Formats: sequence, C-alpha cells, structure tokens
Amino acid sequence: MAANDLPSLGRLKLTDLVPSEGLPSGSYKLAVSTLSQSLAQYSAAIVQLPASDAALLRSGLDSARLYFYQKAPYPDADLIHNNDSREWCKSCGYYTDPHLWLETFDYRPGLDPVESSNGIEFPPAGLSDIFALLGKAARDILDAISFYLNLRSSPFSDILDNVPLRNHEVSSSVMAVQCLGRPSFQGVRHHNLATQEDGQLLGFSDHEQHQVDKSLITLVKPEKEGLLVKDFRGNWVLVDGDLGPQEVVIYPGLALYQATAGHVSPAMHKTDLGNLHDNLYGRCSITFKLMPKSMTSLSCSEMRAAGHGIEDQFQSPVPVDDFMQRLHATDQILNRQDVSVKPLTKKTRNNSRCKPLPPSKRLRQEAQRVLKERVQDIADKKGIKLRFCNLKDCEGHIHMHDSPCASMRMEVGWPQGVPFVHPHDLPNKAKIGFLEAYEPGWTSTHDMELSLIEPGQPNQH
Repeated sequence: MAANDLPSLGRLKLTDLVPSEGLPSGSYKLAVSTLSQSLAQYSAAIVQLPASDAALLRSGLDSARLYFYQKAPYPDADLIHNNDSREWCKSCGYYTDPHLWLETFDYRPGLDPVESSNGIEFPPAGLSDIFALLGKAARDILDAISFYLNLRSSPFSDILDNVPLRNHEVSSSVMAVQCLGRPSFQGVRHHNLATQEDGQLLGFSDHEQHQVDKSLITLVKPEKEGLLVKDFRGNWVLVDGDLGPQEVVIYPGLALYQATAGHVSPAMHKTDLGNLHDNLYGRCSITFKLMPKSMTSLSCSEMRAAGHGIEDQFQSPVPVDDFMQRLHATDQILNRQDVSVKPLTKKTRNNSRCKPLPPSKRLRQEAQRVLKERVQDIADKKGIKLRFCNLKDCEGHIHMHDSPCASMRMEVGWPQGVPFVHPHDLPNKAKIGFLEAYEPGWTSTHDMELSLIEPGQPNQH
C-alpha cells in the first residue's frame, strides 16, 4: 500500500467541507484531501452530517418503511415504471418496477405527485426538509471537489438549479425514497434470485449488475447495509456496513465525469440482497441526486481554464437533455486507466525498472509541467485568468493582430506561431516551440528523445 493510500473508505465531517472567506483552514484542506483520496481509491466516501440531522434522517426512513408496507401487493398498470429516459426530469410520486422488486417515491420540488386511483394518500414524512438538507450537503461536496481540481469557486453554478427555486420552476435534482425486496410486493416472483435450501436469498438484482448514476453527486442514506461500490482495483467494497445515524454515502455520477473531462470517474454500484430474508419491510433507503438543469450544457471550459488537459471526446459541450437520454458505454469508462479522481501532483518515479515513456507522451507531460510552472505563474502575477481557444479556430487567430486571444497571448508571452490552446492539445511540433519559448535550450537537452519523433509522424495529443 502506498504511503498516502487510505486503509478503508474515507470518512469526513460535512462541517469541515463548508468553505469560508480567506485562506482555507487546515481542517478544510484535510477534509478535501480525504474526500479526493477516497474517491480515487473507492469511488465513494462517507460524510458525517451534523448530529442534529440524525433524527430527521431516522424519521424519514421510518416513515418510508411504513409508507411502502401499506402499499398494495399488486401495482396498478399506470404505476409501472417504463424507464423512459425522456422523462428523466419529470418523475414524481410513487411508481414500481415489479421485475426488479423495487418501489420508488420520487420527491421533486415544483411537481405534485399524481393522485392515486385509490384516493388521497400521504407521502413519506419530512421529504422537503430532507431534500433541503441533502441538497445543501451535495453542493458543499461538489465545491470541495472543485477546490481539489483547482477550479474557481462554485464553477458549476450555471448548470445547477436556483436556490431557492423561482416561480414555476421545477427541480432538476430529485430525491428517491425506495424500497427494495418488500416480501408482500408481488414483484418477487419475477425477480432473478437463487435460493438456498434454508431459504436465504442470494445474488443481486438484475439492474444492479452494472449501475452508474447520471448525476453530478449522489448521496445515499440506507436503513440496512448492502450497497457495494467497485474500487479502483476492481473489487466490490461494502460502503454502508457501519454507517452512523448521521452518516451518508456519497459517490460521483456520469454528469460530473463529463463536466470534469473524465478527471472524476463515476461510481459503479450494486445492492446485495443477501440480508433481506425474513424481513417484513424490505430494504428502504433515501437517495438524493444532484442533477444539472435540462436546458444547460455540460462543458469542460472550467477545466480548460484551470490548466487541465481535455481529451478529444470532451472538447465539445453536450446538451444536458441529450446527455441524459443517451446510452453511455460505462464499460469503456470504467476500463480507463485513470482512477476516480486524477491526482494533480506529479508522481515520483523511483523504480529504475519502469519502462521509459514514449517520446510523444514525455513531450506532452513536459508541456503540461511548463504550463503550470511558467505560464500559470505569469498569469497569476498579472491577475489573468487563462482561457484557451479551440485548436481549429486558433490556427487562424495566430495570423491576426486583433484576434480574441491576441491580448492574452501578449500578456503571458506566448510564442509566435503557436496556437493559443492548452499545451496538451498542441501538435508535437508546436509543443516544442512552446517549451523552447518558456525554457530556452529545452530542445538541445532533449534532442535524443525528440529524434525518435519522426517528421512524418501524425500529431499525437
């Protein structure tokens, strides 16, 4: 185990993640470090809310248990959920999925639940208070991740709901009160479970075999253990085995993965059904999903401005509504070599047996190092916020005196003839010109490596 590895899932207090004016406190930096390291190793973390919130969470789970227990064993046809992604921001009220043995009550401020055909019914208690509590916590956690990534304060505010919602606005974020495996719910006979001779239920629900949320951040408060998340080694880790009364599990979703250009990977999770035998109520949980607004776009502009490399697949903004309706190849995402939160510090390589990096990759790393050590330092001293251009557009800018980036290029001493784009995205020849401009003599000290880059070789980004 590396010196900075966490021996178990990271635990931190929400109060330590609340930002304040001025320099960050020691407790804030420690909490952010624990959060980021836990996400890197386990794709999840445990956050402790203030002790006063424990009673509210407990009453919400108790109310949920009774709410589902009194539900009919056979759901009405109009309450069976069809999993239509086009309705992702409109779900509200009670619905079921008999095949998955799952019942859900979605609470979404701004929408009223559809009245039941059996008359007026009362939803689980305290939903508005719990929604406000978990929503505030999710935003604080998102800001802490932004701090670790060296982004500006509240960089995602443009894609989040107003606080509070304005007149006639509907919340994009949603809180799902769920019950999995209620014995009296007849969806059990459609469920794919193996049964031992002693009657103990084994296995996992079908949809849990490969589940990744499309949220920015998800917070979960279960009443029983059973939530497993895949860590960076590919092992399934039980993340809610010893939760305290005011503790919740948090993990990132696909929307944050897209908005951070893949620097924060989404959590893959499933629920163990093995502990539901001889249980009258099933497994109840409260899940809050912080979601982006449907009429906005997921863009990596903030990551680019902070000096992070942006791969080709993240270059163009993606409309949120399209993103939510799209099928995502999560296998490809989870098979990427990067861990859940890419480290921002350069790792020391002290193993002499390591295979040397390819010249093009070494060139890219050198360009990113010089950006942080030289260019960013100049920009900080002059109070300039770097905003790089798109490579295709800037190839025309470099021949214009009144181009959009001309002033910024001059202020930071950007080399002539090199497009004003993130060095990670520059062609190899332009990378060399960039490096030579800020570190004269760089080429002569690295010519042995660069000689391996043939003139006719395609640009590698």
